Amino acid sequence: MLLSEQDQFLSYNGEVLVFQLSKPKHAEEADDKTINLCVRRMTFNRDTKLFVQKSSGVFSMGASHSKIEIICCSCTTDSRTGIILPCILMKKKKRNNVKYFLLLLHSSNQFEPSFYFRLDYELKEDIRLFAGPSLLWRHANKLFYISSKTCLVQSAPVQLSSVVWTGEIVGEGTVVLGVRTACLPETEDPDGFSVSDRAIWGSEFFGYAIQTQKTLTGTCFMPHAYSRVVSSVYVCKSERLKQQLQISLVAITHKNQLVWFQNGAPKGVCELPYEKPCSVKPALTSSKDLLFVVSFASGNSCVVQRRDSLQVASKWQKVKCVLVDDFISSGSEQLLLLFDDDSNTDVLSTFKITDLGEVNYASGINYKHDVPAAEGLQENGFLTVRALETRLQAGWTSVRELQQHLGLQKRVILESCRALIDLVEERTHILPNSKEVKCRWARSLLNSAKLFVEGLVSLWDDVENPPDSLSKVTSLASEVPEHFTEELWQRVVGDSLVVGVKLTESFYLSLSDVSLSLVMDQDFSSISPIIKCQSKIIKLNKAFSALAVSSSQIEPPPKKMKSDLHSKSDLKKEFPMRSSRIQLDGAKTATAVTSLSPLLAFHRVCCVVLLHARKQNHQNDSLQQSKKITVLCGKILLNLEDISNGRYSVKMLRENSYCTGSMEDILAVLAVSVRFSFQIVSCDCTLTPVSSWLLGEMECTPFKECQDNIFCHKAGNVHGTIFNWALKNPFEGILTIFCRNLTVLFQCLHSLTRILPPSCSVKLLRSGSKGVFTEQLALALEKEMLTLKNSLFLREAKAENSLTWGNESGKKINNAPLASLLDTEEGVQQFRKKFQNEREESVRSMNQTMNGALYQKIALKIAEAQLSSDMIVWRLA
Repeated sequence: MLLSEQDQFLSYNGEVLVFQLSKPKHAEEADDKTINLCVRRMTFNRDTKLFVQKSSGVFSMGASHSKIEIICCSCTTDSRTGIILPCILMKKKKRNNVKYFLLLLHSSNQFEPSFYFRLDYELKEDIRLFAGPSLLWRHANKLFYISSKTCLVQSAPVQLSSVVWTGEIVGEGTVVLGVRTACLPETEDPDGFSVSDRAIWGSEFFGYAIQTQKTLTGTCFMPHAYSRVVSSVYVCKSERLKQQLQISLVAITHKNQLVWFQNGAPKGVCELPYEKPCSVKPALTSSKDLLFVVSFASGNSCVVQRRDSLQVASKWQKVKCVLVDDFISSGSEQLLLLFDDDSNTDVLSTFKITDLGEVNYASGINYKHDVPAAEGLQENGFLTVRALETRLQAGWTSVRELQQHLGLQKRVILESCRALIDLVEERTHILPNSKEVKCRWARSLLNSAKLFVEGLVSLWDDVENPPDSLSKVTSLASEVPEHFTEELWQRVVGDSLVVGVKLTESFYLSLSDVSLSLVMDQDFSSISPIIKCQSKIIKLNKAFSALAVSSSQIEPPPKKMKSDLHSKSDLKKEFPMRSSRIQLDGAKTATAVTSLSPLLAFHRVCCVVLLHARKQNHQNDSLQQSKKITVLCGKILLNLEDISNGRYSVKMLRENSYCTGSMEDILAVLAVSVRFSFQIVSCDCTLTPVSSWLLGEMECTPFKECQDNIFCHKAGNVHGTIFNWALKNPFEGILTIFCRNLTVLFQCLHSLTRILPPSCSVKLLRSGSKGVFTEQLALALEKEMLTLKNSLFLREAKAENSLTWGNESGKKINNAPLASLLDTEEGVQQFRKKFQNEREESVRSMNQTMNGALYQKIALKIAEAQLSSDMIVWRLA
């Protein structure tokens, strides 16, 4: 049995994995038939500044009269779970029989055989491991590959002289970038080329997509003229713009150069300090600098820094291996250089950890005897600077907020003074609109000022009864300031007409009671002018692209200053949580959806759009009472010619990998769609197939306006469906589907379940979150208590009135002294009459009756309030 003495090193999640082949330690086991593959997990201890062993594992192999070697190792994605795992390629040679097998290393240090294969030759050229796990190599100018799914060696129909890179390209999957003999045009005479032309065009780059078996042109990577000198490539970024592949990469050449290419053109070059560069890898340090680590065949290494230009930042000699990872757990990457040291048998005895900045650890330095200042600067300097920068930034933010707060307090005081002056001079005071008030805190404070101004100046004329006809609409609609509604729009989606009214942020009405009505402007004697429609409230968060269709209120976070008690639903946007990166713009849109075909029968229709809501009032007991109001939003015109010309149609087109639908188009589609949310949980696999399914099979593209939501362009019934995929962690996510009907939903779920692993669970979530339902329940119980209280007060008030009416005749004798009444016969009669009246009133007060119509009205209100509370409790359960 022969062993390969060389160790293999691999970085994985900040650890250094050391793979070694060894014989069993016990003599009875050393029968020349068994060999162990040992792994040691080494972590860097920042206290001792040394690498210590965290754990270890062993994999035993039979090796009778065989030579076993470790060919290579890398971190690849396990296609079964989507988890990146260390992967080791082993070779077992016995005479002319060569067997290769692939092992996966799990976190428990258990080795799992993935696949094996036999060849009649040895792998020597361009061996690459990639996702699957899969393996490819070059032999006799042919490309061969094998994956864990097929376990069969396959040959690609291409000829190539070298492989310079293997990796993932967006939209293409795994791509092999290689060099082959140039395919000269058939119309050209090969003998007509000069010697220099042959030197340039004798070879060319090309890309080969393994999954699709498609050949990509090499000019999008780099010019063909570099094909004879490039030895290795690393693709930094790939994307598609206007169906064109955009690629940024670095390449090292036999001319000892590192060249930066962007979209196929060279953008920078750097001379390397040593000869024969063989590999290049990137590193992103704490200073956000992009470094390129170049290794040379001579055992030397250097780092090239890319800022304004490419330049060599540092170089080292006698380097055994260079690894890139977060070895000190700082949140950014560092370089680990392992040096050759014949005097020490420990594999990690001579090393250096650096990011060419604050981080700099080296072996052989006694940190314990350093001065305290130097030790603190070495170990904690960069952490201290980063913390100080964060505190300084937070301090400046607090100062700006305090300045804004003081300015807004002055503004509120001035606004209140103006309101008082207008009241004295009998003028109507109008608050500034949302365009004048640019700061969200200003809107909150000015809304708070409304508590004071509302008692002085009437802002709305409340309407208790809704209009029955157009003649009553104009007379009964509230004269609400125009800044409460920003925009009125209409769209046609299929057989539905969608009318939307965008509300301003200062519109603090209760969103649960907002609705739209459409009333025809024509005088039709045979039909009702009121159009049947369905209303929705849609809140759109542009900055972080999250859509929510809801009519509920949001629980407010803790506040720093007194805010408007009327607008509970606006507290979230007025005081956003510090820890959240979402900045709500507070845009709320009320929509009405109605059937389009009945309206087209009139050829031309003019409709008045009314907005109905409840204005919240707070009494001294802090319970809410509401009054109905009606706002005249404007008119819409609808005719068959405009609809035929597509004037109001929804336009969802692809452009530069985005969907170009406007805000109104998106809101219209959401208004006619039904929302379903599903919780997808996977115990042992990541949920990366969901994103691939959305972008691939479902042909979805994100909206420009809200990129978290994606539009389905796939032909068929599912076209027009909107998806929202939010990952809580790699193993759990929420998929929200906005679809036209249940048929489309079932088609989407059927397609989804085919790509999910069997262990995944999919659970339908009830609409709304627990926090929203809790807030709704609190409001419903408050309304129910208010209804009961009002009913009780009404009953007591009637009893008091009755008792007062019965005692009107006895007012004069109530204050008369009892002794004077009993002195005379007339006084005794008066006392007897008074006593009789009080007894009758007492009996009546104990046996009160109520009018049947009034009792029915009170019972109906109580039942409605209790039903609302019970429904929310059921949804919250």
